[in-house]
Amino acid sequence: MSWYRNTAWFVKGLREYTRGGYESASKHFNPADVEVDVGGRSFLVTGSNSGIGKATAKEIARRGGTVHLVCRNKERAQVAKEEIVTETGNQNIFLHIVDISNPKEVWKFAEKFRNEHKLNVLINNAGCMVNNRELTEDGLEKNFATNTLGTYILTTALLPLLEKEADARVITVSSGGMLVQKLNISDLQSEKGTFDGTMVYAQNKRQQVVLTEQWAKAHRNIHFSVMHPGWADTPAVRSAMPDFYEKMKNSLRTEAQGADTVVWLAVSAEATKLPSGLFFQDRQPVTTHLPLASTHSPPEDEEKLMEVLEEFSQKFRYSSPG
Repeated sequence: MSWYRNTAWFVKGLREYTRGGYESASKHFNPADVEVDVGGRSFLVTGSNSGIGKATAKEIARRGGTVHLVCRNKERAQVAKEEIVTETGNQNIFLHIVDISNPKEVWKFAEKFRNEHKLNVLINNAGCMVNNRELTEDGLEKNFATNTLGTYILTTALLPLLEKEADARVITVSSGGMLVQKLNISDLQSEKGTFDGTMVYAQNKRQQVVLTEQWAKAHRNIHFSVMHPGWADTPAVRSAMPDFYEKMKNSLRTEAQGADTVVWLAVSAEATKLPSGLFFQDRQPVTTHLPLASTHSPPEDEEKLMEVLEEFSQKFRYSSPG
């Protein structure tokens, strides 16, 4: 059953995740938080050729940041880069073509990037929702490969670079859909039972929350956060969730509204006054569990997730070309 049919989740979503929810929350925003100059700081945004990733990259570029766009499709990425440069006047926009679902490619990119650039802020935005079980060329289930393993490898590979900088941050774009999922480490590649793409995606997003919490404990010099952008009108939502889009299209947030909290987490001084490892929605930390939901996991499961991902990561690192 798709997550938006979960009653508690859907009622919460109608109240908070729609455009109306954003407009209500934004009445309490302090505009000065994001009226900052980030010239001289370097930002890497994955999945930045469209949707929330592109909106985020554009807002950071407007504020003078050096922006590295990490995208899978070269043609669409080039168009996005040109649009960002034209609209912002910022020439410090760099393009990298990487398929986040390919762990060897992620490793190769990250190791090259470490040798050539500095990095202050990593924004893990790239994601996918494949509604039928597909395997990558490495035999990995595609949602897991992109949303969880790709995010894990890119982040851990770039941590040494981030550790060198003051006020380093890692922001991961998750989803409130994770509220309907408890961490399940026994079936990371969705091999058991009937495959439901929306539930697999939600499980991956729960995994991203756990990753953020674990990284925050292990790396005290970096500020980690994970966030829910609300229900936004993006190309990904239109293609992956057509029924949901048709039902909700008149109430969805704009891409810029969906990106607002990402930008706030990336550039504001206020964000890092809050503890590392929290889950955010509309510039506020929020709970990662619905009331009465049995979604809490024992610490050993969360530690096991990190161990398994590290094993995967090292396996593909040593087979990485170049």
